[in-house]
Amino acid sequence: MQLPNKLYPYKNSTLFLVPIILSEIKEQPMPVKDLYRRIKPHLNDSTDFISAMDCLYALRATDINDEGEVFTCL
Repeated sequence: MQLPNKLYPYKNSTLFLVPIILSEIKEQPMPVKDLYRRIKPHLNDSTDFISAMDCLYALRATDINDEGEVFTCL
């Protein structure tokens, strides 16, 4: 997980992706594959997506249902 500091500006950090992901799944659950495709333009690397999803899951802001769809827990 990249946090903003002297080397990484906010736009290149994991925290930049958190509100983007939450806004995409705010209205309805979305399959992980579709969510990845929608935020792909904001990613520098595919591992950034995994880091952001790990962060959201650890904060209990998101979860995944039996159908493989990501949804908000807020």
